[in-house]
Order: sequence, then structure tokens, then C-alpha cells
Amino acid sequence: MTIKTPRWKKVLKILLTLVVIVLTGAATLLWFSGGWNIVFPSSQHDSKAPSIPKNLASAALLVFSKTNSFRHIDGIAGGNLAIKQIAKKNGWGLFSTENGAVFNENDLSRFDTVIFLNASGDMLSDQQQQVFQRWLEAGGGWVGIHAAGDDSHASWQWYGQNLIGATFTAHILGPQFQSAKVVIDSPQHPVAAALPNSWLHTEEWYSWDRSPRSNGFTVVAVLDEDSYTPVQNIMGKKRDLRMGDHPVVWTNCIGRGRTVYSTLGHTAEAFEQPEHLQLLENALHWSLGLTDGSCD
Repeated sequence: MTIKTPRWKKVLKILLTLVVIVLTGAATLLWFSGGWNIVFPSSQHDSKAPSIPKNLASAALLVFSKTNSFRHIDGIAGGNLAIKQIAKKNGWGLFSTENGAVFNENDLSRFDTVIFLNASGDMLSDQQQQVFQRWLEAGGGWVGIHAAGDDSHASWQWYGQNLIGATFTAHILGPQFQSAKVVIDSPQHPVAAALPNSWLHTEEWYSWDRSPRSNGFTVVAVLDEDSYTPVQNIMGKKRDLRMGDHPVVWTNCIGRGRTVYSTLGHTAEAFEQPEHLQLLENALHWSLGLTDGSCD
């Protein structure tokens, strides 16, 4: 005698299958969109340092793109390619890693500038942070790109106070990416060398609770807020992100160290624009102490 499966069990099986498909799809989307660590933030800190080539040329750049929060997949790929080309052009040494254990005294001493390329979240242990701070204050260089200044770094107070100088509040949304006019604010600064007075750049523009110039930072470039729509629109609820004084590139001196932060660099396409590439090369030259205006 054939025993028929109850109808409710068939329906339940179908529903469970659909739930698995939906959850798998959502997890896949989170992973490949870079949002996995937004939902599941990590505090994993590396303990075994990577192997660094012995014949690293001077000056030497360390590109660090660890992401314990949102991962800018395209921006990291495009940024790595752009920095590699700039380093090759200038004959600089280059090493890229996502291993935070490289921030030990021996390894870090081999580098002249560290680039936080869309690095995000709780990336470094307390000891690794202290090593980086001492290295920078003793005369190292630092260039932070885009997500290096977002709110995922809030627990590292020294970082926010000395490298960013302002608190991230939000980025534009609806649309998320807009073309806006970048205007040079300090034309005599080496980071602005060979750049036009203004140019258009498409970006996920950040806003801040204040201008870092109020904390003594030097603002190199600002946004013309009339050239785009500085609004965050979430499900019809609009938030005005205007700042008035809206910096996008700024520098600071920490001890003998030189730092540059730029909000540009969310996408790979951002690293294909000539003005942005010139800005990035200028920032690297200045952070390395190869142009005037170094910190004493």
C-alpha cells in the first residue's frame, strides 16, 4: 500500500527550500557587494607577519587594505593598480598586504610611507596601533584613501584625532555616485602641484561633522556643493549633508610625520581619472618627504 505524503509536509518542504535559496542569495550578495562585515563586523587581528621581499627598493611604499568592515572591492583593485603604476614610474619599492601583523617595528621600519587603501574596521591590535603611531611620529608618511576615513575606525581615537581630524557623518545616497566639482583650496601646497584649479569627479561623497581645518589640518581641496546634490535619501527620507566648507583632501603633521587624507577612491573608475592620479602621486611624493613642505 502506497503511503501518501501529507500536503502540508510538501508545502513545508517547498517553503524551506525557498528560504534556503533566499538566504544563500542574500549571503552571496553581501559577500560580493563588500557588505558582509557590515552585517558581521570582525575584530580579527593578524599575529603572523607576511614575508616581505629582501630587495625592496627605496623609497618604499606599504599598501594596506585590510577590511574588517565594508570592503570596497573595486576601489581596492583599482587603487592597487594605480599605486603600482605610480611606484614603477618613480622607481619606488612597493609591497601590498591585508595582514595587520606587518605593523611590527622591524617590518614597518623598512617602509617610508603607508597607504591605507580603503582599509576599514577594527584592523589592528592595540600593539600594532602603537607601533604605527611611533613610526609615523618619528618621520613616516601616511596616505589615507576614502574608507580610511569612515566611521568604522571610531574605536581608534588617536587615529581619528590625528589623521582624519573630523567625524564622518554620512555619504550621499539616491543617487549614491554623483559628479561634483573639486576645487583646489591651497594651490601652493605640493599635494596640489600640476592640478587645475577645479575639475569634475564622480564619487560617493562623504560629509563630516566639521571641517578638519578647525583642528589645524591644511585643506588642499574642497567640494563645490552647488555642483551636486549633497543629500542622503533613504526610502524617501532626506538628510541634508551640506557643510558649507566641505573639504575632500587635507594634510597634517604629526611629530615629524606627514599625512594626507583623500575622500576620493570608492570605485576602480575613480583611479582612472588623470586629475585623481596626479593628486595621488603628489600625495605620495609629499608623504615621502620628496617635495617641499615636509614636517619638521
